[in-house]
Amino acid sequence: MMSSLRSLCIAAGMLLCSPLMAASADYQPVVASLSRVAPTLNVQVLTHAVAAMQCAVNNGATPAQRLAVIDFSLPSSERRLWIFDLQQRRLLLKEFVAHGMNSGENLATRFSNVLGSHQSSIGLFRTAESYSGKHGYSLRMDGLEPGVNDLARERAIVIHPADYVNPDWIATQGRIGRSQGCPAVRPEVARMVVDSLKGGQFMFSWYPDQQWLQSSAYLNCEPNLVATLVAAKSGG
Repeated sequence: MMSSLRSLCIAAGMLLCSPLMAASADYQPVVASLSRVAPTLNVQVLTHAVAAMQCAVNNGATPAQRLAVIDFSLPSSERRLWIFDLQQRRLLLKEFVAHGMNSGENLATRFSNVLGSHQSSIGLFRTAESYSGKHGYSLRMDGLEPGVNDLARERAIVIHPADYVNPDWIATQGRIGRSQGCPAVRPEVARMVVDSLKGGQFMFSWYPDQQWLQSSAYLNCEPNLVATLVAAKSGG
């Protein structure tokens, strides 16, 4: 019965009638605070992001100081990356971010966890170490969702600066440039983005993919499964 109700609620976009409602006291004050400082971020997207993060924390993950949210339902010609300070409940940055060249043109509609797909991945991530690579100062991250984004490290899906993340392109091409799947950002803000997010912060990439919405252990907060996934990622 609960599973059927969950499916109906997700299909209808009624986030707060899902099983997550039982834990809404944990995350609704956070959603309300962050929504006030980021009024252009869709509140449903923000709710999903905070709820998924809170589910991870409630089931063994170390709390984070920052949360990044990417709304891939928006075109690349719009600023669709938000970075929040969770402790002070403030918005640090709202920025452009690239998607993979095989995910779509200005709009991303296809996502993958497959090596060599050159598509972006959706779901909940945990950021890791910064490093200097071929793109400059960059940030590795680990996907937390099996089959959805857990090959992010093997795919070298990282946050890095890229000259093609250039809003001047929008006037001539109708979009910014595209990556090989990485959430690349403008060189002017890359160091701030990496330094804000390195060292175990959360990143949530959203797209209204129905299969993911119905199956994600974090979105639907399946405690036993999430606890197992968190323990596996932490080496426990």
